[in-house]
Amino acid sequence: MRQGWLKIKNEILGKKYDLSVAFVDDQTMEELNRRYRKKSYPADVLSFPLSKNEGEILINKKNRNDKNYADLLFVHSLLHLKGYKHGAKMEFEERNIIKQKKS
Repeated sequence: MRQGWLKIKNEILGKKYDLSVAFVDDQTMEELNRRYRKKSYPADVLSFPLSKNEGEILINKKNRNDKNYADLLFVHSLLHLKGYKHGAKMEFEERNIIKQKKS
């Protein structure tokens, strides 16, 4: 896990939440996106809650070297795992978390 991500994960989901994170290729992201979201393009990120205290985040490896975007994708997925849906509240939380990380 990238430096700083564990701290963010712990703040959002708690220390007891078991999280795996992987960078995967375009083809895999497209297959998973098609299977689980019925979308036929490679997603930038996918998050899968496995249980109440366990989840998985997959980030398209094409985003690996763009640290700022990868950070945003990670935070975005954490919020989904916490139960947030897309919308203004989620975007507000994302901005605040990213802003705090940079401070």
